[in-house]
Amino acid sequence: MTKKVKSGYIILAILVVIAIAATVHSLITTKESVTINFDSNVEYNTNSSQKLSSKGNIAALYIEGTIQQANVDYDQQWLLSTISTIKNDKKNVGIAIFINSPGGAVYQTDDVYLALEDYKTTGRPIYVYQGPMAASGGYYISCAGNKIYANRNTLTGSIGVIAGQSMDLTGLLDKLGIKSETIYAGKNKNMGNYNAPFTPEQKAIMQSIADECYEQFVKIVAKSRNMTYEEAAKLSDGRIYTAQQALDNGLIDAIGSWDLMLDDMADAEFEGTNYKIVTYKKVKKQSFMDIMMSKVSDITKSAAASKTGIPEKVLEDINSPSEYPMYLYK
Repeated sequence: MTKKVKSGYIILAILVVIAIAATVHSLITTKESVTINFDSNVEYNTNSSQKLSSKGNIAALYIEGTIQQANVDYDQQWLLSTISTIKNDKKNVGIAIFINSPGGAVYQTDDVYLALEDYKTTGRPIYVYQGPMAASGGYYISCAGNKIYANRNTLTGSIGVIAGQSMDLTGLLDKLGIKSETIYAGKNKNMGNYNAPFTPEQKAIMQSIADECYEQFVKIVAKSRNMTYEEAAKLSDGRIYTAQQALDNGLIDAIGSWDLMLDDMADAEFEGTNYKIVTYKKVKKQSFMDIMMSKVSDITKSAAASKTGIPEKVLEDINSPSEYPMYLYK
């Protein structure tokens, strides 16, 4: 056996060991999140003097992760179905949303917002609590709330739109001797592909999509925060805000804890001392094979990037096209 072959086996063995170790570590560190209770009842108390009927409950709805059709943290079908279930629950008196999201796809974000607006036709309130991040599409969904609270360390805002991106790798591919062609009909059908330049006409097309989505976003912010369109637009330049900056600019109503928001909600809406919380939280599920394949994919991608000279992020974008347009903080 040659030294070269032996070296290859040694490298392969090392990669397998790393993958297994990373997988075991992931299983250990994600065990807590996998065992989250779903639909569990928890009792909370406020300082009011009057009592809320024991038949009533507040739904604590957790919205976490990048908003798209489905991923490890987020599931659009589950979320919309859950909102419908809460709406049809005769014992429900309101929703308290905990949101921790950098945003996501325009279509799914707006669908959730509209579902929450539909819920409010029952006359029941929605209070929103922003966790570590409620940016872009995360803020868009927050606008469905009657009141918006944030942790003092929350990052929010990022009101803007990403309509797409273009990576012209034709020069790099030529240098590496790689040929990549796409067979298509319609002069703009291949726009945005890495193997073709982005033309001024195509840029104008994508800009028009971004502008339309942006106008929709700003109108929702203006309506939710009782601002004029012009006032909302001044705050909607895509920047991220701290909780204090958001409060100063009228983008949220208060800074405090989750429990404080629940107490304020009960006092303002129900005048009650005792209330029940029904928690709705998506349980994260990753099989051993999913984790293993993810680690192998990471190793393969790293090796391919090293061999071709193409950055890993570029390879990731090429192989895993995102949903566009997006309300996403990047």
